[in-house]
Amino acid sequence: MASRNPELERLIEREIVISRVLDAPRELVFDAWTQPGQLMAWFGPKGFSCATHEMDLRPGGRWRFDMRGPDGTVYPNRIDFLEIRRPERLVFDHGTDRDDDPNRFHVTITFDSQDDGKTVLTLRQLHPSKARRREVIGFGAVEYGYQTLDKLAAHLRGG
Repeated sequence: MASRNPELERLIEREIVISRVLDAPRELVFDAWTQPGQLMAWFGPKGFSCATHEMDLRPGGRWRFDMRGPDGTVYPNRIDFLEIRRPERLVFDHGTDRDDDPNRFHVTITFDSQDDGKTVLTLRQLHPSKARRREVIGFGAVEYGYQTLDKLAAHLRGG
């Protein structure tokens, strides 16, 4: 019988992982995540758009933006960049545009090259609690994540 690791189990129960193979080299995929003009062209679920208030894409930098839903609802967001290692890894904290947001979550994105020139993008969200993870899954976070990656794939294809 395999030994149990309670700490690992506590982390796993707070995590959401989505992944996608993208038909582009990882340098281009990484650039789409880190070049403001590209990022603004595709970021967010289907029907959503973003308006940036502040963007400083470097470790210790911040991206403050409003995401506008198809119904016109505005969602203030803040991303604090922790690590930017081109072209393999991005790490940041994401939440609402408040200093005291108790629901901020930690994101790690990896960009892995395949021999065929495609990229495996893996996005890991670590939420503050098991209950919060369950809540965001309930409102569609996984589906919205895949819609966002669909928009990224279309952007990389030039459409």
